[in-house]
Amino acid sequence: MTDPLHAELLELAREAARRAGELLRDGRPADLAVAATKSSSVDVVTEMDLAAEKLITGLIAERRPEDGVLGEEGASTTGSSGVRWVVDPLDGTVNYLYGLPTWAVSVAAEQDGVAVAGAVFAPMRGEEYHAVLGGGAWATGAWEGERRLACRPSPPLDQALVSTGFNYVADVRAQQAEVARRLIPLVRDIRRGGSAAIDLCDVAAGRLDGYYERGLHPWDVAAGALIARESGALTTGRRPDSRPSADLTVAASPGVLKPLLGLLEEFGA
Repeated sequence: MTDPLHAELLELAREAARRAGELLRDGRPADLAVAATKSSSVDVVTEMDLAAEKLITGLIAERRPEDGVLGEEGASTTGSSGVRWVVDPLDGTVNYLYGLPTWAVSVAAEQDGVAVAGAVFAPMRGEEYHAVLGGGAWATGAWEGERRLACRPSPPLDQALVSTGFNYVADVRAQQAEVARRLIPLVRDIRRGGSAAIDLCDVAAGRLDGYYERGLHPWDVAAGALIARESGALTTGRRPDSRPSADLTVAASPGVLKPLLGLLEEFGA
């Protein structure tokens, strides 16, 4: 039975993600401007990122004023309830700028440091993914009603479809490209979608066998990693018993994770 608090947090996460996603989809100006840069001149934050985060944090403050918040675009409050919201108002900003459909809003709630509810809304795909701790992973989309998600049965690694992402800092990108070059002959193929949250949900939905990336932040993975785990996938950091981190995030079906992690370690990912 789902904890009533976790159920409440999930409903708020879903509402916040949906409302922010609709704002981003329906309010995207034709002359979309770059408001600032992040880690490099090619890693951008748009005026719409900022508007979406303001909407989400305002809704959380209204409904649960004692909670803390950590947002990609600068929102940071400690809170006193033991609950912290981890928010990426626009995951896939460059895709959004270019009019590509692979972008999403990610909203997760942590209780005492553990993700207990999360929602990822991908408006241009018409899909919403959500999970609550111990309650499975679910999605709505073009199909009728909610669909329970299950990661794909594990193939041999040489038949695994794997996704990754690249950092915006040039020397880090170069090293990541070398890892991908060495990995690609050993798997079915590699994809690069541009949104960590969607990649994690695609592992949950069985559209990918695995995903890895270096340099991610808590807001990139908090909701998507929970959704992946609740689908039966495994998530880890650099070591099999660690949590996803900036050093490395890996999500995969159980039989794919260990050999994939081994190669990433060998290649210096």
